[in-house]
Amino acid sequence: MKINVINPNHVLVFAAEELKKYLRMMMPKSKDIEILFDSEQNVGFQLGVLKDFGLPCEAEDIVLDDVVHIDTTEKGGIIAGSNPRSVLFAVYRFLRLNGCRWLYPGVDGEYIPVRSIVPTKYHKKADHRFRGHCNEGAESQTCMLETIDFYAKQEINVYMIEFDTPFYYYNSYYSHESNEKNRVPEPVTPQQVLQWKRQCETEIAKRGLQFHDMGHGWTAEPFDIPSTNGWKANDITLTDEQKNYLAEIGGVRQLHNGVALNTNICMSNSKARSIMAQSIVDYAENHSNVDYLHVWLADGTRNHCECDECKKATPSDFYLMIMNEIDDMLTQRGLATRIVFIAYVDTMFPPKHVTIKNPERFSLLYAPITRSYCSSFQEDTVLPTPQEYVRNNWKTPATAEENIALLKEWQKQWKGCAFSYEYHFWLHQYKEPSSRYIARRIYEDILSLKYIGLDGFVEDGSQRSFFPNGFAIYLYAETLVNREVAFEDILEDYYLHIYGEDWKMVLDYIQNISNAFDFKYMSGEASIDMTVSKYYDPSRVSDFQNVKEYTCHCRELVQKHLNMPTRPQTISWRLLGKHAEFCDGVAEFMLEKCQGRDNLAYKKAEEFFDEFGRHEVEIERYYDQSLAAKSLMRIVKKTKKIVLQTGTE
Repeated sequence: MKINVINPNHVLVFAAEELKKYLRMMMPKSKDIEILFDSEQNVGFQLGVLKDFGLPCEAEDIVLDDVVHIDTTEKGGIIAGSNPRSVLFAVYRFLRLNGCRWLYPGVDGEYIPVRSIVPTKYHKKADHRFRGHCNEGAESQTCMLETIDFYAKQEINVYMIEFDTPFYYYNSYYSHESNEKNRVPEPVTPQQVLQWKRQCETEIAKRGLQFHDMGHGWTAEPFDIPSTNGWKANDITLTDEQKNYLAEIGGVRQLHNGVALNTNICMSNSKARSIMAQSIVDYAENHSNVDYLHVWLADGTRNHCECDECKKATPSDFYLMIMNEIDDMLTQRGLATRIVFIAYVDTMFPPKHVTIKNPERFSLLYAPITRSYCSSFQEDTVLPTPQEYVRNNWKTPATAEENIALLKEWQKQWKGCAFSYEYHFWLHQYKEPSSRYIARRIYEDILSLKYIGLDGFVEDGSQRSFFPNGFAIYLYAETLVNREVAFEDILEDYYLHIYGEDWKMVLDYIQNISNAFDFKYMSGEASIDMTVSKYYDPSRVSDFQNVKEYTCHCRELVQKHLNMPTRPQTISWRLLGKHAEFCDGVAEFMLEKCQGRDNLAYKKAEEFFDEFGRHEVEIERYYDQSLAAKSLMRIVKKTKKIVLQTGTE
């Protein structure tokens, strides 16, 4: 058997190596497979872009759009794509159609059957241009590298790394900030993290993925104000000149609550805008490997400058002034870097006067961080009247519809490329421990993109979003490629491969857990008395008490499935046992929370995470202890002592 690479580049070479590796695993007793680089030979499996074979390509942009084409027999044939990345995706799709599955990151997630290959025909242009992931949570370098590899196998074509040096995310893991009682901190330096980021960039480039870079930080770093500590307060003394560039709030120019990352600049100050723009263009010139450079403002909310000059226009007007200045500088330097600007918190409100002069360079990123995840936008939904922007005094758009109403105002003037930045795999994934609900929400949100007018998602989420399994991410990737896929078909395919013939028993358990931890209630949207708590509802007691019955049955199933025919199945069943313990602990403190015993709930939650953290080393590839604790401790945070008729704390 031979693999012949037509007009090779480094991505096509990697694709050939991947094809060889997995074919040899599928047929372990077969002879070696030779990789050739001969455009004149028509032998074996031929890898190349569509134009190499004279095949038509329906991509609007062959660099950005992924078209996969497969036409093979048992002995060879064409495996092609619209660009080198798409050829790699075609290799993985060919292998999937021949029975392979990648169910979790890492080798333990590989389901590679021993079988001969069969004739395969497939042709598909991905339904969405942007199918991506952005780092978040507490990240280790091992998990970063494994997810880059894993997401490529799912045909996720965008990998974003936030910040010049993502020290905050790495430090959250290596300091073991949510698990210090079980793990000794392992300090890392910003220099080490920067080296790791470069390693990630190399792995992203090896696969030809779109590399999206940066995000927040541009309102601090250009003014020599470090933002490496992320959302932690900065212990720095500002010069008078630095203060002069910062937003004036309440008559004072200073770091917003001491956090550089959350501090905006005085955007009516033309020198401040130019310093920021110059820094961005310098970065673009020094980082030519960046496909999309994200230029976001501060991460704070309602903290834009209140000086007389800034009041004359909206933050979005000044924001687009900066975008136009960046474009002029990039053009002068002959740089083709694509820039992403963001509709986020204050800039969810569109500009009134300024427009983008060169829309070909820019993409709009719609980031509805304040939206509820209790529903998805429907085609026939009537949108509310969008609210007007009031500087530092606007009402949080809480529903999907309120946010989309503002997006529609943006779309009246912005006709260019636009995609969404979503948060399903951020704190929200832990509000219902089965992940069954969030999977359904992801599916419906992707289907709604057609009606909203957006061309895909980049998910802000942990690299360890596979607890109790990775179905939600598996579904996310496949639905972005093919929006016609049925939820139930992907569910059965995934569960069958990770649990085996008894997968329906697991699904029953998962559904029971999902029902017990009602997502709307866990999101703080179903309290019967908000004056007590966003989570006050004593009628939930029976739901949380029933959890032990479900987990007891689950443990019985686990004991019968400890050793399974495939490695992913063995991992999945054992992981399910840890998940049962997790659900027991969460149910115990939520039992107190729903009755208004807030302080007791908080105490039990602290004790639970200290206890459950003993498992982190074993399951950290799948479970993010830091992000789970942040999510659920927000629910049970301490409040004033409350006396109820049912008892006293």
